[in-house]
Amino acid sequence: MDDKEALRVGAAVRRRRRSLGMTLAAVAARSGLSVPFLSQIENERARPSTRSLERVADALETSPAQLHAAADSARTVDVVRAPDPGPGVRRVVRGGHQLNAKEFSGEQDTGREYQHRNDEIMYIADGAAEVEAEGRAYRLERGDTLYLSGGVRHRWRATEPGTRILVVAVAENIDATVDPRR
Repeated sequence: MDDKEALRVGAAVRRRRRSLGMTLAAVAARSGLSVPFLSQIENERARPSTRSLERVADALETSPAQLHAAADSARTVDVVRAPDPGPGVRRVVRGGHQLNAKEFSGEQDTGREYQHRNDEIMYIADGAAEVEAEGRAYRLERGDTLYLSGGVRHRWRATEPGTRILVVAVAENIDATVDPRR
């Protein structure tokens, strides 16, 4: 990891701290590190040692690896080149970002039922597919998009050769569920 990537962990630390509703003082008390040092980490003016990052991660009830994965999402541009055409599954977003995106091509029919924590969409780039969700069957053709809210059980299969489906979902490590009490 180069210095620029090491510094990016600060944004991940800040996001995690805020998601827990913690102040810098609370993280300082839990980690044994000073508020000014934590502020420098969050503002990416200081690079924590491995031990300091472990202490921060413990205070934030996470791990250094998860903070590094979340820091990876600070990248704003990443090109994923198309492979040679052929059937299969490929990730179209790399790293630990807030979105998970995969392209399915060819005849996909695992017979498996899925249920994801967060929302997702299925976009039919080519061909056609059939999706079963909420006790109903939906026939999708090229250009159609199906939205599934988090928690909906579903299964799908390509119904034409050469079908290409893009599935984009909020990543499982993100808590995107709505709290009706807010």
